[in-house]
Amino acid sequence: MHGILAVYLREALILKRRLKRQLAGMAVSPLLYLIAFGYAMGDSVQFGGHTYLEFLIPGLVAMSSMTQSFGISTDINVARFYWYIFEEFQAAPVSNFAYVTGEVLAGMTRALLSIGVILVLGLPFGVVLHYGPLFWLAAILNSFVFASLAVALAMLVKSHADQSLLTSFVITPMAFLGGTFFPVERLPVWAQKILFLLPLTHASNAIRAVALGEMPDWRAYLVLPLTGVAFFILALGSVNHARD
Repeated sequence: MHGILAVYLREALILKRRLKRQLAGMAVSPLLYLIAFGYAMGDSVQFGGHTYLEFLIPGLVAMSSMTQSFGISTDINVARFYWYIFEEFQAAPVSNFAYVTGEVLAGMTRALLSIGVILVLGLPFGVVLHYGPLFWLAAILNSFVFASLAVALAMLVKSHADQSLLTSFVITPMAFLGGTFFPVERLPVWAQKILFLLPLTHASNAIRAVALGEMPDWRAYLVLPLTGVAFFILALGSVNHARD
């Protein structure tokens, strides 16, 4: 437990020091999407009787929780390749489990902050949504999935530039194709089958269903934790390999 707290508090102190810049960065893209896609379209585009803004905000919550939790990988790589902090953790009595858990919790914290930013940004647009326990459960599970993936991949890459490639080829396509900006059901059947393999698709659907006052698909609450645990185990193996 002390090892987990040590790793987490280090990341929390860094986040606290950069908090204003981090919050501003978390707000820019969602605000642009809300203005460019949501507000500009108004009520002209509707999905299932809901305005596009009502459809968009839950998608932005899913996307932002993914990108911000995965963003912990950048901090890990900076610490590894430039500050050599990882070598200090190697020398310290901190287990792989404690290190991975601390970093994952740090990624999830960033994700929850970004969700709060989006919900605040949505207030001036007059969108009324439901934020019940299942909404937050889906958001937390989504953050857990991508924070665990971030730690796993951050330990596998050989340079900071490689991490940027992973973001470009993995996270960015998922952000636009995972049901965030349009219903996956509008795509051809073969494309739907592929996209339903992505954890973000399940997170987007569950978060949106609860936000719109509908019953979410229970499969999302099974797929997300199983995927998160699989990525967490992969992260443990990656840290062990990096230490060797």
